[in-house]
Amino acid sequence: MPTLEQIRAARALLGWSQSDLAARAGLSQTGIARIENGTNHPNSQTLSKIQNAFDEADIEFLDLTGVKKRTGEVKILKGQEGLRSFFDDVYETARTQGGEICLFNGVPDLLTKWLGEEWYSMHSQRMRALRTDFSMKIIVKQGESHLIAQDFAEYRWFPPNMFNEKTIYVYGSTIGFLDFDESALRIIMLKQKDLAESFRVLFNIAWDDVAKKF
Repeated sequence: MPTLEQIRAARALLGWSQSDLAARAGLSQTGIARIENGTNHPNSQTLSKIQNAFDEADIEFLDLTGVKKRTGEVKILKGQEGLRSFFDDVYETARTQGGEICLFNGVPDLLTKWLGEEWYSMHSQRMRALRTDFSMKIIVKQGESHLIAQDFAEYRWFPPNMFNEKTIYVYGSTIGFLDFDESALRIIMLKQKDLAESFRVLFNIAWDDVAKKF
């Protein structure tokens, strides 16, 4: 958990006011001020909210005093807003770069649950409008019938014993790892061209040699 010194330093590094931090952490500006001047000793839940706010802004805490901004190579997103931001990035990459988008271990029910039906419908429409600018391949569990991207993507089935719900996207120079559980969602975005290309090669081997056509 961050120390009081790290909270102040992280705010300064980002150029955030106490109100900015309070809004992002779901706390009050008065509460942040009291934490920073030492008149209020926050519990672990409050510190966790503050840490999560900084984590989403790519701040890392070092030991007991240091802070630094993460490089652009790795980004961590969480929850519904994180997933929507991730899909915005997929769309922007498809729009500006095109190329091949690969989705391994697709779990459409979880995606629509977290995104919301209305939001996903908007995303589907904008991707469908670009369908001649990119190609998309999706591997789902054998027997899956909820093919939410069928207007702009090609699907194949994977044997159930080789499938899990750890979803992996590859698009442009980015690999996205989506980790779902019953009450949380965490997305790790790794922007590294060589690794993205390597995974794309492995995906296409699975697509050609293991996945079954519908």
